[in-house]
Amino acid sequence: MTCAAATAEPSAAALALAHLPPLREVIARHHLAAHRRLGQHFLLDLNLTRRIVRAAGAVHEGVVIEVGPGPGGLTRSLLEAGACVIAIEKDRRCIEALHELTEAAGGALTVIEGDATALDVRTLAPPPRRIVANLPYNVATPLLIGWLRNATDFASLTLMFQKEVADRLVARPGTAAYGRLSVIAQWRCEVHCAFGLDARAFTPPPKVASAVVTLTPRPLPLAEAEWGTLERVTAAAFGQRRKMLRASLRALGLDPAACGIEPTRRAEELDVEEFCRLARLLAATAATS
Repeated sequence: MTCAAATAEPSAAALALAHLPPLREVIARHHLAAHRRLGQHFLLDLNLTRRIVRAAGAVHEGVVIEVGPGPGGLTRSLLEAGACVIAIEKDRRCIEALHELTEAAGGALTVIEGDATALDVRTLAPPPRRIVANLPYNVATPLLIGWLRNATDFASLTLMFQKEVADRLVARPGTAAYGRLSVIAQWRCEVHCAFGLDARAFTPPPKVASAVVTLTPRPLPLAEAEWGTLERVTAAAFGQRRKMLRASLRALGLDPAACGIEPTRRAEELDVEEFCRLARLLAATAATS
């Protein structure tokens, strides 16, 4: 599936978008009380959604995939910036609310009813493709891990997370937030926290602050390693992060000294390249056993 080319002239499309009713009116008309079980927190301030779009870069190139558009606040800003958008929405109420926006977009918006956790979004559009989304908080991390497995299939990912998750993504070695997610994300991507948002920016306000993170896939991973072995090493090391590596990696049969890493160090002290060295050691150990 690909996003259809706009059928209206850009000026006409922009005029149609400008005359859409306010988001709060759309929410009221369609009875869109946010469902916490779906992780919904609507961002209605178009100044903020436009800021997200600016952080996403050249959204007018290729196709933008949006997950969880809700009533369409971020979607409007993407369309205003000239993006061709494929939006995936699980909540049927929101799909109905997006009809006006689909019509105003002049062919530049395609809405798919479905669960993004069950979709390979790469099949929806040819490259270059970007993901820009205010992710439902209850599925944000699993979705990101799935996309990171095929990171080079995306031009970029610009995503809203709970601040705690955002902090983990950008964390450096030696900090409390540094962990498995930090290593995996930074191994595959250049990761940058674009800006934070107060909980009061959302309807309803979540119990935590949020932040927008941009992930730009590296042409090649930061260092050589296999996904599976790197996951096993980081799971073992951070699963017992207070222990020295000689203890936390014992169950894997690894001696960190065999790849030049001091066994008395702890997981949070290692950088991404050092974890990749451990992953290569694990792969070599498995191959000879």
